[in-house]
Amino acid sequence: MEKKIGKPIMFVGTCSDAGKSVINAAFCRIFRQDGYSPAPFKAQNMSLNSYSTPEGGEMGRAQVVQAEACGIAPHTDMNPVLLKPTSDKGSQVILNGRPVGNMSAKDYFGNKSQKEELFREAQAAYRRLESRYNPIVMEGAGSISELNLRDRDITNMRMAMYAGADTYLVADIDRGGVFASVYGSIALLPPEERRLIKGIIINKFRGDVSLFDEGKKILRELTGVPVVGVIPYFQDIRIEEEDSVVLDSKSHSYREGKINVAIILLKRLSNFTDFDVLEMDERFNPYYTNHVDEVEKADIIILPGSKNTLADLQGIRANGIADAIVRAYKAGKKVVGICGGYQMMGMRLEDPDGLEGSLPAVLGLGLLPQVTVLEPEKITRQSRFAFLAGKEGKPDEFLCKGYEIHMGRTEQVGEASARPVALLEDGRPDGYYVDSHCWGCYLHGILDNPEVLDSLAEGLCPEHAETSFDYAAFKEEQYDRLADWVRKSVDLDYIYRNLGV
Repeated sequence: MEKKIGKPIMFVGTCSDAGKSVINAAFCRIFRQDGYSPAPFKAQNMSLNSYSTPEGGEMGRAQVVQAEACGIAPHTDMNPVLLKPTSDKGSQVILNGRPVGNMSAKDYFGNKSQKEELFREAQAAYRRLESRYNPIVMEGAGSISELNLRDRDITNMRMAMYAGADTYLVADIDRGGVFASVYGSIALLPPEERRLIKGIIINKFRGDVSLFDEGKKILRELTGVPVVGVIPYFQDIRIEEEDSVVLDSKSHSYREGKINVAIILLKRLSNFTDFDVLEMDERFNPYYTNHVDEVEKADIIILPGSKNTLADLQGIRANGIADAIVRAYKAGKKVVGICGGYQMMGMRLEDPDGLEGSLPAVLGLGLLPQVTVLEPEKITRQSRFAFLAGKEGKPDEFLCKGYEIHMGRTEQVGEASARPVALLEDGRPDGYYVDSHCWGCYLHGILDNPEVLDSLAEGLCPEHAETSFDYAAFKEEQYDRLADWVRKSVDLDYIYRNLGV
């Protein structure tokens, strides 16, 4: 008989980047380890890191990570509303995996009737998910106490109320002010929402956790809610994070003895999780930069995806990065483009319908003999593919995996012959391969494949380093390590008792 839990569990925060997503992933793996069939859920996400599901929908990558921890395929029901910022004041709205238009923040948050419709869609997605999995491991967004947005909230306590979820408040002690943030977050909740808060989790504690024993007592006295866990800060467990603030903590400089990979730090950089694998593989030192001298030092330069490709292309022309990339290629460095970065590497990028703004066209870097025209239809699909199949003839197997999320049609110009980077299982070619030092494609996640990663390292690999890296196996190991770390740090018996186990 399948094991069941009586109700869902939800992790909310005192602030953004408190660690909700990672703790959620930990509990997804813990419930799976304990014989349940969990699934993640977050009603609304705001992120430029997204993913194509097997059905061809688009969702935020945080719930993809959590689905991996659950051992199940991602589905858009896990993240029915996704906001992808296109400017400082506006976002593309993805509903149930499909784009439904661009909206300013004022229109999105100010239109109460529309938010109610989105809330109904989120409720429906939750019900569909609940019918297939148990328990649902829910995640909030930002702070639970944004008073000016309370009546339009579709992600935090309104969703917890709807689902009847046991709710745990996550606070980042490393940020400082943990007593005020915890007390204030709970005190500002109305009584019916406050009753859902079953416990407090103090996250990112540095040092001896026993030193916080008195702090636990003080918080219990202040809030009436027990501290059910103090989770030590960790640096050696590697879990993908989607919040762009983590870019500030990533490497930004060259290191001797490694294959140095400069990832261009675009203003609207998207899907930076494409490059997490480079951080895990000991051969590479990836760093994010928009400084010309750091670009010129690198062995490999990667142009990543962008949510506003024309504007970002103009930006790297203005700051000298575009010229530095071309110079680096001529000097024998490797240059790779993915998605929007691939489009930038061509001769020209056109936007005749003004999909990204007022720029009708921008000259590309001229490294690939191609022109890209942006089109309204958004391509979102997963693909199996053979890497560089054209060099070896027809492939027997399509062993590599990736996914597409883009708007645009890219075609060769003049008499340039097709030289695809990938031959997809459905027969479509993707990308353009000049040689091992210059190529680009639309496939996100392409570097997660050992064959591609080894090709990237070819001719640059330090002698002492391993020659291959299995990222999928590495991630499974990290989910187990994370679950063990959190399991040791929380009162799991208390949590299970409240859930009715």
